[in-house]
Amino acid sequence: MRFLLYNIRYATADKRPKFPWSGYLRKTNRHLETIIDFVRPLEPDVVGLVEVDAGSFRTQKRHQAEVMAEALGHYHTYQSKYCQSTRFSSFPILNKQGNAFLAKDSITNERFHYFNRGMKRLVIELELENVTIFLVHLALGFRARHGQLGELYSLIKNTEKPHIVAGDFNALWGETEIELFLGATGLIDANLESKPSFPSWSPTRHLDFILHSPEIIPRRFWIPDVPHSDHLPLIFDFDLAGEAE
Repeated sequence: MRFLLYNIRYATADKRPKFPWSGYLRKTNRHLETIIDFVRPLEPDVVGLVEVDAGSFRTQKRHQAEVMAEALGHYHTYQSKYCQSTRFSSFPILNKQGNAFLAKDSITNERFHYFNRGMKRLVIELELENVTIFLVHLALGFRARHGQLGELYSLIKNTEKPHIVAGDFNALWGETEIELFLGATGLIDANLESKPSFPSWSPTRHLDFILHSPEIIPRRFWIPDVPHSDHLPLIFDFDLAGEAE
């Protein structure tokens, strides 16, 4: 299988921003097509998308996950990253921001979980026939982020299928920051060389992770050098233990 993880920044970044939040209000349809043209020849089985616009004025009301799924011939699932009980869910633009999965095969089940703390709280649990994948975008604040890691451990510890936990962890110190989480869960970082993925124009930080359970056999991991977002995409090719045998 091939899994692609990509924080696409709502398709608003096609060059180095002049300041941190510049570009977030720009129209995105043309640049989304550029991202689709990048993803299509990779032929991923599953795509985990972080920072997806579900139809604000930036996209002229087009749902980015739906547009990408239709272009790739995939199924999709999407959810807002802000829990409905928080004030962020009622703000314009913010209430259209979320994360999504695209999947070549039909989705067996999907669940949406929310952490108890942090601004970005969403966890999408995608269950396919032989593997379960969790997609996250963790909090920027250190204390909230580590609280979320504890909740994430409780969420995945009883998962019966081989599983992957992936997303933008906002881990400012890279894998050092999640060593306890890896030890508790037994998950393995697919990025064995701890290659950085942010910022895309001069990567220095290892913020994005693909972590997998031991039943998953890695075949290849790489980070393409493409300027379509402020993050670089991560690509992970793998087999499942039974299938490999």
